[in-house]
Amino acid sequence: MIAVAESIALVGMDGHPVDVEVSVAPGLPTFTIVGLPDASIQEARERVRAAVQASREEWPMQRITVNLSPAHLRKAGSGFDLAIALGIMVARDRIEQERLRKVCVLGELSLDGTVRRIRGVLSAAFAAAYAGARTLLVPAGNAREAALMHDIEVVPIEHLSQAVGFFRDECSIEPVAPTRDAATRDPVDVDLSDVRGQASAKVALEVAAAGGHNLLMIGPPGGGKTMLARRLPTILPALSDEEAFEVTRVHSVAGLLGDDAGFIRARPFRAPHHSASSTGLIGGGSGLPHPGEISLAHRGVLFLDEFGEFRNEVLQSLRQPLEDGVVTIVRARWAVTYPARFQLVAGSNPCPCGGARDDRGECVCSTQRVRQYLERLTGPVIDRIDIQIRVPRIEKEDLFAAERGEASATVRARVEQARAIQRARWARKGFGSNAEMPARDIEVLARLTRDARARVEGAVDEQKLSARGAHRVIRLARTIADMEGADEVDMLHVSEAIGLRVPDPTL
Repeated sequence: MIAVAESIALVGMDGHPVDVEVSVAPGLPTFTIVGLPDASIQEARERVRAAVQASREEWPMQRITVNLSPAHLRKAGSGFDLAIALGIMVARDRIEQERLRKVCVLGELSLDGTVRRIRGVLSAAFAAAYAGARTLLVPAGNAREAALMHDIEVVPIEHLSQAVGFFRDECSIEPVAPTRDAATRDPVDVDLSDVRGQASAKVALEVAAAGGHNLLMIGPPGGGKTMLARRLPTILPALSDEEAFEVTRVHSVAGLLGDDAGFIRARPFRAPHHSASSTGLIGGGSGLPHPGEISLAHRGVLFLDEFGEFRNEVLQSLRQPLEDGVVTIVRARWAVTYPARFQLVAGSNPCPCGGARDDRGECVCSTQRVRQYLERLTGPVIDRIDIQIRVPRIEKEDLFAAERGEASATVRARVEQARAIQRARWARKGFGSNAEMPARDIEVLARLTRDARARVEGAVDEQKLSARGAHRVIRLARTIADMEGADEVDMLHVSEAIGLRVPDPTL
């Protein structure tokens, strides 16, 4: 008899329906899995055998063949274990085939039959519902995550014997109620008012938040670059439902959702170490690629501290994601695309020791070493960063001042007002912030006055701006105008934008 159980193969962010076909036929006792499985699926033979026996079910001493269809689709992960085990039960007439109709099965089996949680259940639930499944069997640890999808009934399974009993009508399992709750997170204990002094840097941070712009801060150690970067998410608008779903899916695929899985409502903040590899930052790895830091920072902030210490090939790999908002990882037979619409915040010292151009510091670096260091702060990647500012050392008077600055909530209110203007303007264009404005018709969409246009043209010659740099100045000026509630971008807006974009980091 040929039995069929439905499951889902995850490739990147997308789930693909897979028929787990099981044949139990006379012959020498063997257990073969075909259909382009990876090593983790091949290992399922031992897990499934031990789990079935631990569930007090008889293991067939016959020829067992499992085909994962379609055969051209590469399958990876341990999420097919439960479907294979139930397929064997159906093939041996221990469960009726009809009971598995319109049921999608996901889960890894331990040797004692316990069903363990797996990655990417939210994307799998989305794919299962789209494919027409009415019921989804998932590990109990993934049940709340799967319940974020309202179009399918989610049944939590803790043990293989429980799943077998469920299909035999020997026990009932209460489906998990659909939810839209947010994931439980640690309370945010940082606020913009914690930052003393640095008035100019705070203005730049607010402009970056208002328009979704990338930001580079150059200054000596201890000036507050990291403090400022960590407070950017506190002044960003809350995630919309659509954005929260995107962010939650990425974290689900990466296996970063906990037992309290719910929609992630807080903007992600990722700060990889400067020793990170291209694979760790962009994504990839052996087998099917996994999302990297830029995807985990989707709709949030990617903070690269000690920017000049990152390897050059790692920095250069940021060029395409910064422009397109997605990253595509290509292998010989397939390609995987992950979202990567993040705000880049980079922090850098002016030299390796941090003492260059600091009135109270003494640089011990050679001229050649300083030049080599600064070369990393120029070129195509830096040209894609809209705001480039210096963050000087904090003055003593500011450090010990009794009066605190504006709170994040106050600044966030102004940011949300500017973002609301942008959403209304770009609603029909398909993008949500000025930073995403397409270059092909940027001058028309930004609504520059004649004087403003002339100021940009002058900056191209004076500041040696590239075409990309000029477009980013216009985007930045449009954000400044939105913060003031102005319909048109005038010369003052452009001048302020130019002041926030220093083309030479050595200044």
